[in-house]
Amino acid sequence: MVYECRRQSILQLFEDKPNLNVCAPMVRYSKGAFREVLRDYNVDIAYTPMILADVFKSSEFARLDYTTNDRDCPVVVQFAAHDPVDLAHAAQLVAPYADGIDLNCGCPQKWAYKECIGAYLSERPEMVQEMVRSVKGAVDIPCSIKIRKHPTDMRQTIELVRRAEKLGIDWITVHGRTRHQKSTEPVDYEAIKLAKESVSIPVLANGGIFTLADADEMYNRTGVAGVMSARGLLQNPALFAGYAETPLDCVEKYINLALAYGTPTFIFHHHLMYMMESMMSGVERKTFN
Repeated sequence: MVYECRRQSILQLFEDKPNLNVCAPMVRYSKGAFREVLRDYNVDIAYTPMILADVFKSSEFARLDYTTNDRDCPVVVQFAAHDPVDLAHAAQLVAPYADGIDLNCGCPQKWAYKECIGAYLSERPEMVQEMVRSVKGAVDIPCSIKIRKHPTDMRQTIELVRRAEKLGIDWITVHGRTRHQKSTEPVDYEAIKLAKESVSIPVLANGGIFTLADADEMYNRTGVAGVMSARGLLQNPALFAGYAETPLDCVEKYINLALAYGTPTFIFHHHLMYMMESMMSGVERKTFN
């Protein structure tokens, strides 16, 4: 971790701006250089990649993987955990360097489910309840959860968001697909809307946001407080600024920051592949990749 960052109130953002633009947590990709670029293109809040709480709290080497600075605000650090004590300890370590803590209850990967983290928690409100209580008692910065709709019973999703609200969670992000669905399948707007209408705290919507038109449709159909994009921002970090494809000045900014921050080569290369894919011919993409 770097130095204590300039705090910016996420809760005040929810009050001041009706439609927030949010960068989703992305394993390997939503790191410092990329998050900093997004700030120039109308992204209001950026999440870190998912971090394993038990590893983070135990390993100084693991903690070095999270860096931030006063241009990286507001930033939400997302943890995956199944143990309330691990989560609380990790949250305490990172709180001076973050603007919010998020508990991942949505990662659909099979390895995560077997480890009882990620989407495993979306189906177990009682476990989420214990971890929310633990982290809220450990830190004095806003806390959130990111969930997926329940595979078979929306009543369980409603129970989950209501329990979280009662324990003082500050906002909730709902991904409108189950853990079994592919990312190419349609988002369930009604599920997101139902979750949003079941609580009084802000709700963000995740899934299927690749253009401003996608964001507008999400707002119109769900009434959420903000939208979160993952693959859309990887392909076009300027999408929330109204660009149809990645502008060259955005690519240049990322290159300069990635080199300055020592971004690993394979992550650097993958970012450029995503950003420039729409600009290149098939032959150019094959060569570059």
